[in-house]
Amino acid sequence: MSTSKLELFFAQLLRENKIKFVREVKFHPTRKWRFDFVVEGDIAIEIDGGVWGGRHTRGGGFIKDMEKLNNATLLGYRVLRYYNVKTMQEFINHYKILKKGKTNEKKL
Repeated sequence: MSTSKLELFFAQLLRENKIKFVREVKFHPTRKWRFDFVVEGDIAIEIDGGVWGGRHTRGGGFIKDMEKLNNATLLGYRVLRYYNVKTMQEFINHYKILKKGKTNEKKL
């Protein structure tokens, strides 16, 4: 698979923050699904290009993404999705929150 400019930017962001990562991780035992990045073994990152009319926003692509991410959750991954440089820069704060183990403690 080719690497997009957004994925190159995100990889550099991780390196600059000394966050170890793996690229193009196949995570499902029978499907060919892959994550763009995996950090800390269970934090999966998806870089969604084409959100304004691309595959991720069309009916079929949206449904396939839901199936993939639901299965990832059932397998124990914590999935974060980003679509541009600004949202990717927010990952560092999201990562710190996940590392501290903070969770939503509200009762349903």
